[in-house]
Amino acid sequence: MITGVDFVCVPTRDHDRAVEFYVNTLGLERGKRWGNMPATELQAGNLTLAVMDPSAFGQAEARPNSAPIALQVDDVEAARDRLAAEGVTFLIEMMDSGVCHQAVFTDPDGNPLILHHRYAP
Repeated sequence: MITGVDFVCVPTRDHDRAVEFYVNTLGLERGKRWGNMPATELQAGNLTLAVMDPSAFGQAEARPNSAPIALQVDDVEAARDRLAAEGVTFLIEMMDSGVCHQAVFTDPDGNPLILHHRYAP
């Protein structure tokens, strides 16, 4: 019955600020805005993130996700340094799991995100 995932929602209380962060700070490609609603799709490789204010869709006020979204990068350290220079604060500067490097940070709404690079199978 399910054939795929079309997008993952990222809640925000300030749509324009969130879009600015994901496009200008993270460098994601801006996609379709949902009409006049406070929701915009952003492309992160093969994953579409839908930054949206859930209160505009009859849901409760936005609360940050509790689980992070891992964003693939070629070099975690270089990406972390670039984002830190732009004022992004990291919760975990660098972690080596034995198969990947990760650095954990949050967006302006407190949604956790990971810079991630797998270096081993």
